[in-house]
Amino acid sequence: MAEWFVAKASDFSDGDRRIVVAGKDEIGVFHQGGAYYAYSNYCVHSGGPACEGLLISKVVDLIAADRTYQGQTFSDEMHFVCPWHGYEYELTTGRCVGDRRLKLKKFEVVRRGDDIFVVA
Repeated sequence: MAEWFVAKASDFSDGDRRIVVAGKDEIGVFHQGGAYYAYSNYCVHSGGPACEGLLISKVVDLIAADRTYQGQTFSDEMHFVCPWHGYEYELTTGRCVGDRRLKLKKFEVVRRGDDIFVVA
């Protein structure tokens, strides 16, 4: 496995993402909440650019103790959405929200000094 340069940590702010070409792979690298996450940029649905769409908070239904619907709110959990057909993925796991059996290939991210690399 090789290490591919992503960015200088000082240039990679929290909430940012980078798309890295690593040989024949495209990898989306996210910096969120002080952690780094990297996934294949090929959507499990139709091969679209999974890591290039919206980065959004998970929507949570509010259900009262009597089981009545009270509306919706946003949680702290982040998702990203493939721009082609709306397949949504959990940022921390790469799992598809709509079909828990599906997930993106995950890659390791390493920091060496101020340099961030993805291992592929």
